[in-house]
Amino acid sequence: MNVLRGRGRTATVLALLAASAVGLSACGSNSGSGSGSSGGGGSDSEVDIVGFSVIKSAYDDLGEAFAKTADGDGVTFKSSYGASGAQARAVVAGQAADVVAFSLEPDMTKVVEAGKVAEDWNTVGDTKGIASSSVVVIAVRKGNPKNITGWDDIVKDGVGIVTADPGTSGAAKWNLLGAYAQALGEDGKDTEAAETYLKSFIGNVVSWNDSGRNATDAFLKGTGDVLISYENEAIAARAAGEELDYIVPDSTLLIENPVAVTTDAPEASAKFIEYIESAEGQKILAADGFRPVIDGVEATQTEGANDPANPFPTVKNLTTIDDLGGWSTVDDKFFGDSGIVTTLRK
Repeated sequence: MNVLRGRGRTATVLALLAASAVGLSACGSNSGSGSGSSGGGGSDSEVDIVGFSVIKSAYDDLGEAFAKTADGDGVTFKSSYGASGAQARAVVAGQAADVVAFSLEPDMTKVVEAGKVAEDWNTVGDTKGIASSSVVVIAVRKGNPKNITGWDDIVKDGVGIVTADPGTSGAAKWNLLGAYAQALGEDGKDTEAAETYLKSFIGNVVSWNDSGRNATDAFLKGTGDVLISYENEAIAARAAGEELDYIVPDSTLLIENPVAVTTDAPEASAKFIEYIESAEGQKILAADGFRPVIDGVEATQTEGANDPANPFPTVKNLTTIDDLGGWSTVDDKFFGDSGIVTTLRK
């Protein structure tokens, strides 16, 4: 069954951090940020990837597996990973890219508006341009010394929150929207209570970081009491031997990460995305802690999950961006110059 698509309210990590700006390798590929025009790597057999930091390890694994397929035979990769918003701006400014993988849709929209990606990118395939998914979780110190059980506990006095910064990071926007949405009440309409909660949440933040990966690094180095993050990021940290626990709240937000080819990308780029969105590709993503975006992919060996044999528990109340009005409304409402989050942080 598809463990992700419920709608309505229903490595060591530090080593990965050091490598987050360099590339995925497969079959002798080059590493680096790429250069040249926005059309990509300049070869029909070379795919230049620009992605958000947290996806790096999974895309490393996907690239290696793809290179062993008939479609991937002879294909090499160059890549760059970093904060999603910064990566989108780099592509708009002319950084070479064949495949762009961002944390959230508004970053893809910037690239589309710049003419780098076709306007119909989100109509392709069964997944409509969504390559990977997760949910917002609460990570805590090993043994949970603050006895954190859910969202209510993290806004208490004396609890320091670590998160990414929405000015640069897609992860931060997911985190803050997750905090807001869970406080809307059972009918999803108590906006006053949600804004009050979000104010308390922001008041407890002790560390804003430029990417989801750097937020994890700050937490692992001892900052704060709780880390708000992707479920897959918490799983990856535990799989790498880091000492933290994580809680999947009863109410949280569905995270959906878009991917697309650029307008001048070689055919191998589209084939790579097809592989990512296939059952085989989704199994690889599931092993790296991402919830499958298609039906029929069962994850039973996800190292680092609370239960590796059943890594993705059903969320009782799972909110989606569509429930909140869609990104075309949400992005400006919360993160624009006069947005809710922007105002609360002043």
